[in-house]
Amino acid sequence: MCNSGSQRQQRILSDVLPSLKDGGVLIYSTCSYSVKEDEEISDWLINDCHLSSVKFLLSPDWNIIETTSSQYNAYGYRFYPDKVKGEGFFIAAFRKGQEGSMEWNTGKQRSRSERITGKEIEIIRPWLKNMTGFSFIKLKEDIIALPSQLEDELGTIQSALYIKKAGIKLGSIIRDELIPDHELAVSSIIDPSLPSVEVDRETALEYLRKQEIKIPVSLKGWTLLKHQQLPLGWIKILANRVNNYYPKEWRILHK
Repeated sequence: MCNSGSQRQQRILSDVLPSLKDGGVLIYSTCSYSVKEDEEISDWLINDCHLSSVKFLLSPDWNIIETTSSQYNAYGYRFYPDKVKGEGFFIAAFRKGQEGSMEWNTGKQRSRSERITGKEIEIIRPWLKNMTGFSFIKLKEDIIALPSQLEDELGTIQSALYIKKAGIKLGSIIRDELIPDHELAVSSIIDPSLPSVEVDRETALEYLRKQEIKIPVSLKGWTLLKHQQLPLGWIKILANRVNNYYPKEWRILHK
């Protein structure tokens, strides 16, 4: 049974390893405590697949049991159900293209993001219903609203992983003006008193197709477009035209 299980693990790993780029990390986990499926597979990954073991830096309070393989001292971690919550499992990590054991620090790291300035706070304040309970950080050029209690966790995750999405994207500040993002338009933290205009079904569909629309109102600047009181997204009303800021990748392509 164990030999069959370990051979199955090798077949699965052999299929996925070509997609691991140089410097990438493979996370290997099983629901078994079999040495053949865990530590011996770790040795096989190092010997045959030329990966290097990654060591986690753990807190003793977590009650996770660290093991090492017999041949290459590859690090593995056993989560026993009598010591942690859940049914338990084994996990190990390996890096491609680097020799020697690497350390992966699971403690809190300083985030690569940064908090926005007081001036930037004042620029975004009129757009929001309530700023209490949120941290406002900058990821590249985007300003993100994140629940304050998750700010440290974001830094921890960011130290080891690429973050595709976090919090609510408010937009970017250019020349002391917020260029609002679509996420803000459809969020629950937007100030309901911001300029908005209600449109009929036909105009709403034109907007969602990212076509030109006409708004017979005297409003100017950034305006929230609504249909049946539901926010659809941003428009910017200028002197001679209305700019449609609906995300192009979301537009309706067919009538």
